[in-house]
Amino acid sequence: MQSFISETLDDILKTTQSFEDVVFILPSQRAKVFVKQEFKKKISVGFLPEILNIEQFIQQVSGVQKADSIQLLFHFYSIYKSVEKNADAFDVFSSWALTVLQDFNELDQHLINTKDIFIYLRDIERLRKWSVKGTFKETDLIKDHYSFLEKLNIYYDAFYAFLIEKNIGYQGLMYREAVNKIDDYLSKNNKKKFFFIGFNALNKAEEKLFQKVLELGNSEIYWDIDEAFFKTNHQAGKFIRKYKTEWKYFEKNALKTIGTKFSQPKEIKVIGAAKNTTQIKYVGEVLEKMPSFANTALVLADETLLPITLNSLPKNISAINITMGYPLKDVPTTSLLFAIFQLYTSQEKLQKTTTNQFYYKDVIRFLKHQSVYGLLNALDEFTTQIAKNNQTFITESDIEYLLKDEEDFIQSVIQNLFKPFISVADFINQILALIDVLKVNVNSLEKEYLFRFYTAFTQLKTLQTEFEYFTDLKTLSQFFKQLIDSESLSFQGEPLKGLQLMGMLETRVLDFENVILSSANEGVLPASSQQNSFIPFDVKVEFGLPTYREKDAIFSYHFFRLMQRAKNVYILYNTEHDVFGSGEKSRFVTQLEMMRTDVIQKIVSPKVVPQNSELKEVAKNDEVLKRLKEIAKSGFSPSSLTNYLYNPIAFYKQKILRIKEFDDVEETVAYNTLGTIVHETLDELYKPFIGKFLQEEDVATMQTKFKDLIVKYFKIEFKNGDISTGKNRLIFEVANRFVSNFLSKEIALLKDKNNQLKIIATEENLAAEITIDGLDFPIKLHGNVDRVDELNGEIRIIDYKSGMVKGSELKVLDLEELRTKEQYKAIQVLLYAYLFTKNKKFDFSKNLKGGIYSFKNLNEGFLSINFSSNYRNPETNITQEKLDVFIAKLKSYLLEIYNMELGFLEPADLKY
Repeated sequence: MQSFISETLDDILKTTQSFEDVVFILPSQRAKVFVKQEFKKKISVGFLPEILNIEQFIQQVSGVQKADSIQLLFHFYSIYKSVEKNADAFDVFSSWALTVLQDFNELDQHLINTKDIFIYLRDIERLRKWSVKGTFKETDLIKDHYSFLEKLNIYYDAFYAFLIEKNIGYQGLMYREAVNKIDDYLSKNNKKKFFFIGFNALNKAEEKLFQKVLELGNSEIYWDIDEAFFKTNHQAGKFIRKYKTEWKYFEKNALKTIGTKFSQPKEIKVIGAAKNTTQIKYVGEVLEKMPSFANTALVLADETLLPITLNSLPKNISAINITMGYPLKDVPTTSLLFAIFQLYTSQEKLQKTTTNQFYYKDVIRFLKHQSVYGLLNALDEFTTQIAKNNQTFITESDIEYLLKDEEDFIQSVIQNLFKPFISVADFINQILALIDVLKVNVNSLEKEYLFRFYTAFTQLKTLQTEFEYFTDLKTLSQFFKQLIDSESLSFQGEPLKGLQLMGMLETRVLDFENVILSSANEGVLPASSQQNSFIPFDVKVEFGLPTYREKDAIFSYHFFRLMQRAKNVYILYNTEHDVFGSGEKSRFVTQLEMMRTDVIQKIVSPKVVPQNSELKEVAKNDEVLKRLKEIAKSGFSPSSLTNYLYNPIAFYKQKILRIKEFDDVEETVAYNTLGTIVHETLDELYKPFIGKFLQEEDVATMQTKFKDLIVKYFKIEFKNGDISTGKNRLIFEVANRFVSNFLSKEIALLKDKNNQLKIIATEENLAAEITIDGLDFPIKLHGNVDRVDELNGEIRIIDYKSGMVKGSELKVLDLEELRTKEQYKAIQVLLYAYLFTKNKKFDFSKNLKGGIYSFKNLNEGFLSINFSSNYRNPETNITQEKLDVFIAKLKSYLLEIYNMELGFLEPADLKY
């Protein structure tokens, strides 16, 4: 394959022998490297020409230095404040100023008379609000918008004049100035010969500059276009056809160079893949099969896929050259810096600035970041203590205690981050100090990240010292986020070795035998038609500014130019209709399929390896038996039994291995905490009446006391928690409502003088031992009964539930079917009933009932165990016979637990 660069140099060498006064101008920096390399092959001795990319050429002609975006933004704010009486704060200004600067840049590149276009814009807005009847009502927002548009020309003129005085500028200003100074530049460089190589779409300034240079008569321009696009009305040839028609230069000179390579045989595969990850993984498979990566390019139409691409490259790639930058927002250091900002954002939001306290999650997120975690020794102990104390907010003294045994310099840097900062400049200094500490024990890549941020914050510090536009940390944080979203980390590598990884625009002028193009989706290639500009579409058309239509033509050219000389082409697109893409392949791919008959289409999907998932099983051994005997001695509770019935593996972990759940800070009152508070409150209210008949006035007295008791138990169970606001306040009110409603139900019951209610016990711990045939040791059963009372001669075993319980859950039609999850509440109640009858040597001549009060279902009253399917004739009495059958079934479950031949087996129908 002969590349465009090689063909062009061959043609130039026919007429040019000495390159001492020759200047090559190219579209990109990368193209320069390849041109120099090709020159080495063509000439053995002699001077190389001066090789410039277009930006360097424009800078040379204009004499203006390019300023970076942050610097421009700060200067623009200075001008804006000098013009505007009621100026926006810097954070508000920066949200719209970047778009304005982008518009200024475009206007200058296309040499638009700014006064004309801004007056045009103003007049459009005035027409919009004009009304024959005069009924149009302007809101403050509309007034501000009109005022803003009318002042755009004032901002532009003042800013342009300021930048010219400083001799710095954005790209568009440099173009406008270059056009103004081109005659002077050419007169000073009249001996030089210029070659423009590989351009396509030019802005108005470039058109004017190129034509001026070509008028000299000894300069030339080389286009890279195939006759398949130039000699038809194909979109890819739109601009070059236009220049051939309009430029005077082409009245006397032929257009160089029209190729015929596109029609040559190629192997082109169009591959649809589900999701971006599948695309990139497939790219890895393609690369893995390649014997060599010389003359191979991997082009990412969607440059945001660079991070996952780098993680998916096969091991056989030993060298890679990456042109595009790695997005800073994906760098680990970014999350560390956001964590620091979050400390103070939350502090202000939660109104803890005066006390200088920090939200515990923000503190832990910062301290457990990979960069900081390695510096600290006692962090795990610190986080355990926070959970134990249920500490939602961390103080400066807590941080001091954590760092007491650390080295002095670590103590100083981290403690300073948690001290009230004096100014934004002081805060930036603390960040720089932290970066200084972190750089010591990191690898070379992490050092690169840290250095990039060090330079960014040093620049922010310099600008803050000069301008003082960051009035508070919130403004700095918002600006930092804007900065990170648009910045990237540049890679340095050997540009001529290995795989070439690049974005679409970097392919200009370059040719590769093997091309892999990913994300060739509509909406990505070309990009969507949405524009980020204050200049409406119709105004752009009127003034000859590029719109999405021109941008589509630009990308069409890049796409098809990339195919011209390639021999093996892989084009991948995402087939899924989701937020990451339309699922529709690019129109360029469809055009390619229509233009050629050799395009192979296929769909790929991730390889699904079928796996027979085996149910977890843990065999029992002597150690397990030893632990089971300990449990037999200490006792099984209803919850441990139902836990086993639901999932034996969970029972094994909790009871045999004694694995506890990780303690965490309870910010919002947990449901089990709410239940405990309600239980404890009712226990304290009813305890004084044990053994007594309850009177209506007794419950009335309880109604005056319960609120204080709820507060008391909230303090005990929800220590250091705040119940004054938010969800916790609502949950506190729920606890009040639960108790209040329950006591109201009791009063309603006692109003009927025929009802006699005697409290027998509250929160009583009951236990009993049972023997099982086949086991040579007894097993203890125990449970804590919330309340036992006697209502009109019937004994009631009562369990309180703060959640929703329905009567159907307490219907026991067959005591042999207790293993189903729906029967677990019935098992608990029946076990309490059994324990009560055993402990109290209960006389079954009295009726015995067992059931639940559900605080979320109090309207249903006392929900009893019901042994009948006939809802008209419920059978609620618990008899000796029923308890005997129940215990026999329970013994079979216990025997299963102690059977050494049966392992702990995960149920096949386990949902969670």
